[in-house]
Amino acid sequence: MEHPGKKRRFDDTLLAVVLILVGIGLILLYSTSAYNGRIKFHDSLYYLKKQGFATLLGLAGMVVIARIDYHRWIPFAVPGYLAATALSLAVMFFGDEYNGSKRWLSLGPISFQPSEFAKVAVILFLAWLVSANVKKMTRFRTLLLVLVSILPIVGLVGASNLSTAIIILGIAVIVIFTASPKYSQFIWMGAAGIAFMAVFLALESYRLERIAIWRNPEKYEKGYQTLQGLYAIGSGGLFGRGLGNSVQKLGFLPEAQNDMIFSIICEELGLVGASAIVLLFLVLIWRFFVIATRAKDLFGALIASGAMAHMMIQVILNIAVVTNTIPNTGITLPFISYGGTSVMFLLLEMGLVLSVSSVIE
Repeated sequence: MEHPGKKRRFDDTLLAVVLILVGIGLILLYSTSAYNGRIKFHDSLYYLKKQGFATLLGLAGMVVIARIDYHRWIPFAVPGYLAATALSLAVMFFGDEYNGSKRWLSLGPISFQPSEFAKVAVILFLAWLVSANVKKMTRFRTLLLVLVSILPIVGLVGASNLSTAIIILGIAVIVIFTASPKYSQFIWMGAAGIAFMAVFLALESYRLERIAIWRNPEKYEKGYQTLQGLYAIGSGGLFGRGLGNSVQKLGFLPEAQNDMIFSIICEELGLVGASAIVLLFLVLIWRFFVIATRAKDLFGALIASGAMAHMMIQVILNIAVVTNTIPNTGITLPFISYGGTSVMFLLLEMGLVLSVSSVIE
């Protein structure tokens, strides 16, 4: 409970960087999506309006969650995780398919991606589970049991969305690593993780096909998007063509406002502008690290560590896909790519981290 007459003070730098990223994200989204919106929906503001509404909801949620003591979420850690698992299971049976991927659930007029909720639910669940068993974390058996506890959701999400499954697995490993005093055990966990991923990739032929496309995108029809993205990056040069002046977004790069938005940023703002965006993400990740080290208890430190892992992995994967450093996995750039569910749950997650950073004065 807050003391009468006292107020909470949050991490100002984290809050400022989140608001800057959200603002820049909306500007870049409009620049990238205006053409698509005009062609498909006769409204150049179509994508911006949808994203803007989700952002306002997310910001309102962030403010509310930031003011709630994060310990109050402990009773919701297990129910939240079970709900995320149930929703991920529902996607397999009742999910909507877009562009060949079944990742969405529709409730009347509202369509959302349960995998975005799953990321936040897993962070909260693991923070609770690891802090509750911290004295046993020296045992390899405990580490294994904690990791096994999230495999159901990794498997369910991974069935339709491999990239999000990798993020959830990455969050788990970093949260466990943060609380574990023995680092040697992670060699075995790493080997097990690689073996699990190898089996997972081999189960579906289209995943092996993606590797072939990644190696030689010019030989495959499905490599078209990757090549157009690389053309956009190359044509941007040092300072770019200028905001709004991208050529690739004019129908050459399919669905440019989604996963490939970073290539349009490179084309319009050049290496300098793209580097500025990456710098903002680095500052954000640094603040998560600072909040984790200064947290009042392990539960708070693990929430901040989980958010840090989430942001770090997702940004690296998105930029790696856009630059064709890794095979295309269909992953969004946080706060910037189009996706209402993504931006909303990201902002709720930021609220959770702000709550951990808060000091009552």
